[in-house]
Amino acid sequence: MAKPILITGASSGIGYELAKVCAAHRHDLVLIARREEPLLALKDELQTAHGVQVLTYRGDLTEANTRQQFYDWTQFKGIAPYALVNNAGFGSLTPFAEADWANQNAMLQLNIVALTHLTRLYLPAMIAQGQGRILNVASTAAFLPGPYMAVYYASKAYVLSFTDAIATELEDTGVTATTLCPGPTQSEFQDRADMQDVKFFEGKKLPTSAEVAAYGYGVMEKGQRIAVHGTVNKLLSLGTRLLPRKKMADLTKDLQKPA
Repeated sequence: MAKPILITGASSGIGYELAKVCAAHRHDLVLIARREEPLLALKDELQTAHGVQVLTYRGDLTEANTRQQFYDWTQFKGIAPYALVNNAGFGSLTPFAEADWANQNAMLQLNIVALTHLTRLYLPAMIAQGQGRILNVASTAAFLPGPYMAVYYASKAYVLSFTDAIATELEDTGVTATTLCPGPTQSEFQDRADMQDVKFFEGKKLPTSAEVAAYGYGVMEKGQRIAVHGTVNKLLSLGTRLLPRKKMADLTKDLQKPA
């Protein structure tokens, strides 16, 4: 395969669009998601449009066995990824004390554990070959406390801290690690998180997943450590360093309070 890129959560949203961008840049792809139908449709589209090779794998990355089996499958296929894009993740809008634990635990497993596990599995070979890219998709939520989405915001703070740390470890190896931090984006995320009616999105023209994906590919290739999409989001992320944490939590609470 030609400089293959492995993308998790590729059946919709930013992951779906990242697959398109990578294929347009002549990368072969390995795509994994829980939903097989959109993966297969995307495979056909990309192979026809760009002549790249696309392999798909249906699996639930919240399960440790699935992650190991997926890694073993790629090893059997002889795939040594040029890049790993840990995009899969989800959120849920609800007061933590009322949240369904199974849902919160699945969020932790996907947003944190799966991302960390896959990075650990694929990183040694990248270091050995002297080149590679890790792109971990976080969020501007990584810079804030998130009332009513406490676990989601905390999980993205983990992604930011973890990726920044390994980026330092990887200096002079030929491998880079980038944290992509998009703000609110047009995707299925809001529907899955039950966020359709919160103030956060009122009157806002949100960037498309395609715009975020194009930006994400560019910063990954440059090896940029932390990349916040959009000028307003960049300013907001800087502002979080100046305002007291309590103030930021109060503002987020007001914007995200469930209807």
